[in-house]
Amino acid sequence: MTTRMNTEMVTFPHPFTLSGIDGVQPAGCYRIETEEVLIESLSFVAYRRVSTSIRLPGRPGSGDLEQVVDVVPEELTAILERESRPPQR
Repeated sequence: MTTRMNTEMVTFPHPFTLSGIDGVQPAGCYRIETEEVLIESLSFVAYRRVSTSIRLPGRPGSGDLEQVVDVVPEELTAILERESRPPQR
């Protein structure tokens, strides 16, 4: 099975929350990783998403430098789209 990993840096201009993540995360740049597998039964090259994760700072007191948390891609996209809109008056 052939897999590939896509990495993207995204900037959250405001604090944010995602389901599956405890607490509010601070504004800043975060690494998003998407793992995909090759669909081998097709006559053209295509990949299927297997997982999407975000790298967060380690929990205080845990000794971990960072934590990797799986996220729902559609939820992440919705937050980023909402953040990129100009404020309404």
